[in-house]
Amino acid sequence: MIIITTHRESDFDALASLVAASLLYPDAKCVLPTSVNPNLKPFLAIHKDFFNLYSPPDIVLEDVTTLVVVDTHSWNRLEGMEPLKDRQDLKIIVWDHHLHGDMKTPHKHVKEAGASVTLLIHEIERQRKLITPIQATLFLMGLYEDTGNLTFASTLAQDAYAAGFLLDRRADLQILSTFLRQAYGKKQKDTLFQMIQEAQRIDIGGFSVSIAKMEIQGRIQNLAMVIEMYREILNVDAAFGIFKDVEKNKCVVIGRSNIDDIDIGLLMKSIGGGGHPGAGSALLKQVNPDTIEEMLVELISGNQQSSVILSDIMSYPVITINEDTTIESAAMLLRDLGYTGMPVVDKNGHIQGVISRRDFKKLRKTKQMQSPVKAFMSRNVVTISYDKSILEVVRLMIKHDIGRIPVIKEEEIVGIITRSDTMAYFYDLLPD
Repeated sequence: MIIITTHRESDFDALASLVAASLLYPDAKCVLPTSVNPNLKPFLAIHKDFFNLYSPPDIVLEDVTTLVVVDTHSWNRLEGMEPLKDRQDLKIIVWDHHLHGDMKTPHKHVKEAGASVTLLIHEIERQRKLITPIQATLFLMGLYEDTGNLTFASTLAQDAYAAGFLLDRRADLQILSTFLRQAYGKKQKDTLFQMIQEAQRIDIGGFSVSIAKMEIQGRIQNLAMVIEMYREILNVDAAFGIFKDVEKNKCVVIGRSNIDDIDIGLLMKSIGGGGHPGAGSALLKQVNPDTIEEMLVELISGNQQSSVILSDIMSYPVITINEDTTIESAAMLLRDLGYTGMPVVDKNGHIQGVISRRDFKKLRKTKQMQSPVKAFMSRNVVTISYDKSILEVVRLMIKHDIGRIPVIKEEEIVGIITRSDTMAYFYDLLPD
């Protein structure tokens, strides 16, 4: 079975990309997450029957042989697909305009564009697939929503070309304007007014930035639009809104940028969210807004000197294993300690690699359990110097998709930083 799916809180670009991909993979089932953006719900209420959509609970994952993912390539943004993550026999195909993600596959169509549907439209045109006026209208809605009607800084020439192609296929601008009209009511006006009243402009590395923090009661729709208006009114290079829902004790972080040097998508990914260069968001639970502001400032500035040094948060002493230890002994040690991996050292204590439970999947014969660890360990070890900042650790974890990094001082391992350690820092859980 082939399925096509997209990210939670699906917007028009997600739905448009989902339907567009179904033209390229006609035997696939389109799986739309149950959580969709409020502005998409009225459109779905009228048009849902046109697109033959499934929900994640409708799919028997054991029968899935190919997974097509659109408008994201991050596992944590998918709904109900967790059991597929470790399937070795699963073919994964990605179509996405977000440049950062953790899904690994040779079948990856990831390119910079204003909208994901743009990439699929160009492929549809190349394959000379026929599209109906209803499909063309939906595709244009996805394209317009993500590019701000082709006005956002992230818009490229290929987006404008795709828009022209869809208009030529009789995309209906009247229907588009009806469903894409964003609500700008009293809540949005009051929010924007309060933000402007308390606005501050700061200079970070030569860039003008404004970070607004405020408490909100319940859900306020279209905060992304409010942030874009806020950025334009203040005329800054980048603007961020940190909105704390007091009742649910969570913060919604939204960012907008009109310069290439401040990549909002990468910044949001660093704090657990996502996006693309000009826009992005993240949802953080039980986090102090002041801590989030500090994180954003440090990430933008690229500051390597953090007030928290690695020795404050790293785990030590480090339990290592000798490179000549057998795989069987290593497996028993990992099991007894409850670890997923550990550094491998030579007789002088110098790091040679890392062995993890994932490496055990390389074993094909029982007798290989008596082989030395050095025969199966990962040798491309990513390390970090003890005098670097926590933000540098996070960048390395994102870049290399790893969960632990040995801390080195004068060629000796003095500690290890894990994902749990970094989350303790970012979620303000360090002891006083």
